Amino acid sequence: MSEALVATQVPEADASGTSGARQFWRRLRAQRAALVAAAVVALLVLVALAAPLLTAIEGQDPTTYHPSLVDSARGGVPIGSFGGISGDHWLGVEPQTGRDLFARLVYGARVSLGVALAATAVQVLLGVVVGVASALGNRWVDQLLSRIADIIVAMPLMIMALALLAVVPGSFPRPVLVALIIGFVAWGTIAKITRAATLTLKELDYVSAARLSGWGTWRIARRELLPGLAAPIITYAALMVPANITIEAALSFLGVGVKPPTPSWGQMLTSANVWYQAAPQYLLLPAGALFVTVLALTVLGDGIRTALDPRAASRLRVGTGRGQEAKS
Repeated sequence: MSEALVATQVPEADASGTSGARQFWRRLRAQRAALVAAAVVALLVLVALAAPLLTAIEGQDPTTYHPSLVDSARGGVPIGSFGGISGDHWLGVEPQTGRDLFARLVYGARVSLGVALAATAVQVLLGVVVGVASALGNRWVDQLLSRIADIIVAMPLMIMALALLAVVPGSFPRPVLVALIIGFVAWGTIAKITRAATLTLKELDYVSAARLSGWGTWRIARRELLPGLAAPIITYAALMVPANITIEAALSFLGVGVKPPTPSWGQMLTSANVWYQAAPQYLLLPAGALFVTVLALTVLGDGIRTALDPRAASRLRVGTGRGQEAKS
């Protein structure tokens, strides 16, 4: 995958005068699955942003306990049909605590998506800085930064994240901490991709011309190299967001991620794994939300990669044309 990302370039204006951005949107619109995935992602982001409004409409919040809504004699099973679903609790209530499931689910979307996006931003920032510095530095700098990136790539991500989360004081905001640690232990691959792409770009004529004109190294990096690095960086970032959501869910499931009462889909799954018979929606709702989110982001990321790669887009157009000919 790394070689394909390095080979990806920002689309240039073609002979007809179509800009690279227009070519990108045209190629993306040609992929129906990517458009559907983009709509699903947009809906999820909207739900996460509007979580306070949605819970206010329902009249509930994610942290209030309702012990009267669970049967203590049966171990805390929700009272009523389908896990306590009612006009006041649209998706039922949480076993034992009686907390509203709809409120916890929409606030969990905010936490899971926020942590994944923040972790991706940290990965991109660290990876791009290290990759560009490695490619533009002297031989010793390149060797040092490349070896550090190799070490980061070789480290077992989950074990390192578990170890770091275990030693950091609990007073630190947990979602921020989880995002920082995921980003810190997983930036190595994007650094290697950025370094390889920068080594290719800095040999191009316009970069050589800027160097001959007296521009400094970092001015060349900012003005000439970063625009050319946009395509592989955006592509890899789009593919990393669903991976980071899965990592956050796994850490919360293991009990070292986001801590109660802050809701998280992975945290909800931790408590739900013993209630799948008595209250199946308590397990199915966060699991389904995770599945749909990761699937939509993965399909969207693959669509962005295809739209940014002229060769992949060309193959897509050929395949579409053949399909239309077969139908006719």
